[in-house]
Amino acid sequence: MSYLEVNDLRVHFPIKGGVFGRTVGHIKAVDGVSFSLEKGKTYGLVGESGSGKTTTGRAIIGLNNITSGKVMFDGVDITNIKRAKSDARKNIQMIFQDPYSSLNPKKRVFDIVAEPLRNFENLTRSEERKRVQELMELVGLSPESILKYPHEFSGGQRQRIGIARAIALKPKLIIADEPVSALDVSVQAQVLNFMKEIQKELDLTYLFISHDLGVIKHMCDQIGIMYKGRYVEEGTADDIFTNPQHIYTKRLVAAIPDIDPNKREEKRVFREEVKKEYEQSYNDYFDEEGLAYKLQPVSDTHLVALPEKG
Repeated sequence: MSYLEVNDLRVHFPIKGGVFGRTVGHIKAVDGVSFSLEKGKTYGLVGESGSGKTTTGRAIIGLNNITSGKVMFDGVDITNIKRAKSDARKNIQMIFQDPYSSLNPKKRVFDIVAEPLRNFENLTRSEERKRVQELMELVGLSPESILKYPHEFSGGQRQRIGIARAIALKPKLIIADEPVSALDVSVQAQVLNFMKEIQKELDLTYLFISHDLGVIKHMCDQIGIMYKGRYVEEGTADDIFTNPQHIYTKRLVAAIPDIDPNKREEKRVFREEVKKEYEQSYNDYFDEEGLAYKLQPVSDTHLVALPEKG
């Protein structure tokens, strides 16, 4: 059984209009998304801004209301996680995109990291302090730095503080929403490698959200590609990066810089082919409204949104 099971998830936001503010339509931010995630693995949600990937993650953890669909985690229905038993809420935590804006600048690190402990655990002040110091040490920061404020740390260090807060309750699933996009490239690899290390050490499962396929390639076992609230492709990392089928996926893969000088010409040719296919065959991949079709299997592990044959 899958650890996290998302079935036909829909998140529609009402559009208000007129003098009385009546609902005149809906923005279908997420429109029928389904995927499953195995324990200890990393699933990547990929797409450009507006694709619905972040809304999907926020809906799972309860930060966006779910219009319809079902979310199961470790055998428990958490479709409405705010009403789910406390274990479910404790066991799913989130790492946010901007490590500075997600940390309250008026609070010391001690209070920031201790916040989830105060919400769910009944610890004494000394127990809290000991636990926070242990977490700081675990994420590679000095235990003595708990009395500092967020602005006294670098971007990479602030994200480590965010990670410390996320793992404070010893969760089972971490939803990481663009966790390195606000960091310098030189720092990104350090944070990503650290996240892989603690995944093994703490037996964590990741739902990793990013617009950057290079980052996703480094982190993920299984990948779902989103466009305008729908999936256009899903498969293993090997499926997506060596055999992309949907034109949108091909464009994302083609945009990844290739640092290998021996492959630059091959990548240039691939980009030209993708550009030509996009210009000539766009309508073969999307319906009349410009939306993706239903996913169809092309192999046991690979699904692509293409029109049904026959």
